[in-house]
Amino acid sequence: MIPWLPAGSDFPPPEHALDDPNGLLAAGNDLSAATLVRAYRLGIFPWYEAGQPILWWSPNPRCVFRPGDFHISRRLLRHLRGADLSFHLDDDFAGTLDACAAPREPGGGTWITTAMRTAYLRLHALGHAHCLTVRQDGELAGGIYGVQLGGVFFGESMFSTRTNGSKSALAMLWALAPRLGIRLLDAQVENPHLMRLGAYLMPRADFQRELDRLIVETSPRPWPKGPFRWQEG
Repeated sequence: MIPWLPAGSDFPPPEHALDDPNGLLAAGNDLSAATLVRAYRLGIFPWYEAGQPILWWSPNPRCVFRPGDFHISRRLLRHLRGADLSFHLDDDFAGTLDACAAPREPGGGTWITTAMRTAYLRLHALGHAHCLTVRQDGELAGGIYGVQLGGVFFGESMFSTRTNGSKSALAMLWALAPRLGIRLLDAQVENPHLMRLGAYLMPRADFQRELDRLIVETSPRPWPKGPFRWQEG
């Protein structure tokens, strides 16, 4: 059993999360900005579907990237070098949320509920949540959004409307990581796509230590707007 948390409650220690389903820690609480910042600082994130209570997760192990880990295939590199791409930071956070929330297949659902959308728009207004989008030939091709606390970017979701859209966005996020102060990217849960891009699995205890090391304070960090073009080195 997992605990039910009244609104505004403290979270139980992440190591109390279930093994099956992996990482399920608690239910309830709320999606206020203060609660979300407190959760991410502990390596906890919300993930649930419409009709469910808010569910909080801390999987073990954690899927992460470090700067330099991102693997750019020859095909992706040709795309980054040759396509007419421009990259934009925080230019359309609401649009990025909506693109990520769009069903991946006809009749499919989404975990970005109305309440989640409102919560992350609030985080963005406060300067904690950010997005990076890529345009190809002037048209939206892909993007990513997440939450940054200190030197950690907690990636929430990506989308593609054209081939290599999300890969290009992630590649540019890592190219800009030094400028943005990002030293670790949390991808939450592994999948074959992320692992092919260079992600690796970190035990929860090690991930918690990295959060303690990289998040000295949680003040919002503004991002430059761009646009940016792909540059190597």
